[in-house]
This record gives sequence, C-alpha cells and structure tokens, in this order.
Amino acid sequence: MDFHLDEDLTAVRDLAREILTDRATPDRAREVERSGTRTDARLWTDLARAGLLGIGLPEKHDGAGLGLAGLVVVLVEQGRRVAPVPLWSAGVAAAAVAEHGSDDQRGRLLPGLADGSARLTLALEEYAGEPDAPECAARPDGAGWTLHGVKAVVPTPTGVDGVLVSAATPDGTGLFLVDPAAPGVAWQTSAVTTHDLAGELRLDGAVAERVGGPESLAPVLATAAVAVAAVQLGVARGAIEIAAAYVSAREQFGRPLGTFQALQHQLADCWIDAEAMEVTLWQAVSDLADGSPAAPRSALVAKWWCGQAGLDVVHRVQHVHGGIGVDVDYPVHRYFLWGKQLSSTLGGAGAALADLGDLLAVTEVRS
Repeated sequence: MDFHLDEDLTAVRDLAREILTDRATPDRAREVERSGTRTDARLWTDLARAGLLGIGLPEKHDGAGLGLAGLVVVLVEQGRRVAPVPLWSAGVAAAAVAEHGSDDQRGRLLPGLADGSARLTLALEEYAGEPDAPECAARPDGAGWTLHGVKAVVPTPTGVDGVLVSAATPDGTGLFLVDPAAPGVAWQTSAVTTHDLAGELRLDGAVAERVGGPESLAPVLATAAVAVAAVQLGVARGAIEIAAAYVSAREQFGRPLGTFQALQHQLADCWIDAEAMEVTLWQAVSDLADGSPAAPRSALVAKWWCGQAGLDVVHRVQHVHGGIGVDVDYPVHRYFLWGKQLSSTLGGAGAALADLGDLLAVTEVRS
C-alpha cells in the first residue's frame, strides 16, 4: 500500500512544520513550562489562524475536511517539535462530536472547535479497569443524564469549554459532554512527566448531555490511540534528528562520534523503529478512514509499535548523548519526557498487546 502523502496533506505538513519550527523553540518551551497553564496560547492562536485546528473537521462546520489523516499529519509535526499545545486531545474530542454528535451538537460546537475559540478535552482513563469498560456511571435523569465516578489523567483541562467523558449506562457504554465548571464537578490538577497539567475529575451527579451511544466508545478509543501514536512518531523523528546532528558535530579521539560503529548501530535501530511506527500508523489511519473491519486491530498494532518503539527510541537517543543527555535543560531531555509520558497514555504497550491478543482470539473463534 502506498502511504505517501497526497498534495493536500503535503501542504498541511509543510505549513504545520513551518509554524511549529518557528514558534516551538526550546526557549519558548521553557517559558511555557513555567507558566500557570503549561499551554502555549500564542502557538494555539497561530495554529487556529492557519486553519490547522479544524483540519480534520467537516467543511460545512468550518473545517478543512481532511479527516483523521489531516489531524495525524499535524500531530506528527507537533511531536517533532514537542510543542506544548493540547492538539491530540482537542482533535480527538472534536472528531468524536463530528462523528457521533447530534446535528444540534455539531452545529453548536464544531465551528468554535475549528477556529480555536473553544476547546474540548477527553476523560477516557480511570484508576481501575480498562478504557473500554469504564466504571464511571451515567444515569438517566428525566430527559438528560447525570455522571457519577472518577476520571484520571484528563489531559490539559485548564481553560476547556467541555469534557467528553466515557461512562457506563444501563444499555452499554457511551460518551457524554459535561461542563467543567458545573455543579457536581470537582477537579484536582497536577503536573505530569511532560510538565503539562492533567486533571483528576470527580463527578457527583453532574448533569451531562449524551454525545454517542454504545457504538461510539470503541472508535473514539481507536482514534485516540492513533492520535497518540502520531505524536509519538513525531517525537521519535525529532529525537533522531537531534541525535544525528549531535553525533555529526561532536568529536572524540579526533573523529566525529557518528563514525563509531556502536553509535551507528544505535541510531540505525532508531531509524528502523521509526519506519515501523510510521507504516503501522498509516495502516491504522487508512483502515479507520475506510471503515475497514481490520481497523480495531490496526489501531492496536500502531499503538503497540509507537508505544514500545517510541520509548525505545528516546531511551537510545538519550544514551547516545552521553552525560549531556540527562541534563534536564538540554533539548533532547524533553523528547525523553514526552516519549515516556506518551508510552503510557491510554494504557502502555503491554496493555495494547494484551488487547490485541484478546481481539485476535475472538476473531479466530468466530472464523
């Protein structure tokens, strides 16, 4: 299968790369990491003005209509620059509304999500249980719903206009939109490995509106896994670029470090891992876009590859840098932190492999 980007996606990639390279500098990242929100609001505005926040949303709702592929292209470039903006969570939440929301919800929410004037985040993880079997409960309450339970590691909750929450209902799982400041909603925020803020969300009878029924959670989880994998691929690519430049310029015993076979092998392994990450990522994007029966499997394969290989790459790259690699103020350390955080988001590589095994076992039984 040919996974080369078409003309539109190439243009999106080049535009995202130009903006992120110009704006997401190490100095700017340090400044943002010391701020109250940990989010680069200026960069978010720049991306919105360029039309990149709504790149995957339908054109009739002010998006560019490029679907998941458009979002993935931007996410890879974000990872390449480890840019501190909540693109994957906002993008997946917006895509969920576009795919599973009602006409009223789409018309009311999507234009603001496309132009960056509004933002949603996702509450898909809990302290116990799996993301596809939430313990958080949604109970019918008249014409609406109330939510009860605790959500963990809600990404970048500061300043959001709504939270898309997965919850169990009497007729299966579902997705629900809740106001982050509504009665019955309580937050506790803390810094995570990447220096971003994440929230623990406690829901005690918070009023919510249903966005998707029992059929909605699985595809949203698959899309989220692919989005995280895209950022991880970008992180790996960016880390390899830094390492290649470092070993080309740094000398030892009168020779560039890059001429030493041991380092060549380390970076060759990184390059092979990144290529495998990219192939599995785009296979998953293709299958999800086509509605292929193989999409759940492809998403898990991409999640495993990008989780495991992405973590391996940032470990190797940091090792290649020697002592300077553990300097927390040196740019490559930020790639290590992002790779570490992303590798455990929505469950680590081990969880993806276990889910893949369960899926294959069921498929074999049915066949």
